[in-house]
Amino acid sequence: MLSVAALALLACACSGQRDDQAASHTANGTAKGAATSGTAAIQPVVSIKELMDSTVDPAADGVWDAVGTITTASGVDHHQPRSDEEWQAVRRHAVTLAEAMNLVMLDGRHAAPTGTRPGLGEQAPAQIEAAIRANPAQFDQFATATRDVAIDMVRAIDRHDVDAVMKLGGTLDDRCESCHVTYWYPNSPRPKT
Repeated sequence: MLSVAALALLACACSGQRDDQAASHTANGTAKGAATSGTAAIQPVVSIKELMDSTVDPAADGVWDAVGTITTASGVDHHQPRSDEEWQAVRRHAVTLAEAMNLVMLDGRHAAPTGTRPGLGEQAPAQIEAAIRANPAQFDQFATATRDVAIDMVRAIDRHDVDAVMKLGGTLDDRCESCHVTYWYPNSPRPKT
């Protein structure tokens, strides 16, 4: 489900209005103000955790689950997209993942909703936010590196290159985990890169 702000921007794009003609909206749908300096004011609506849960994780899972080899007692199954429609479905996940990484980097996004308790082995949201604020360039590097893998995946998907999608899936996992162990659970062992 799209947020009110996303729907407002989409409506402007579909109607041919320029960004500077669009009004930004808060999560409850009330107008926030007119656009400034030729672009609509873009503000985060949800936390990083909520963006991960609703968009990033499902998109990454959609790519990871698209290809693989499963060995069972009855034989080996090489799971991969076979039709143009199946490839298109995987491509949508890769595109969503690439664009979601741009959203992750949006200034002012909190780590988690107010009152969120850290999971087992995780830092508290305030600690995560402090670590991101202490080195925002590093955080953006992690997100950019993940976005770049997703872009490479789109290209591999367009070529219907199963081997490349599988290899890039491993790279994606490494990039995601590197960020997670830096910010969310820094006391865990770092993945090998």
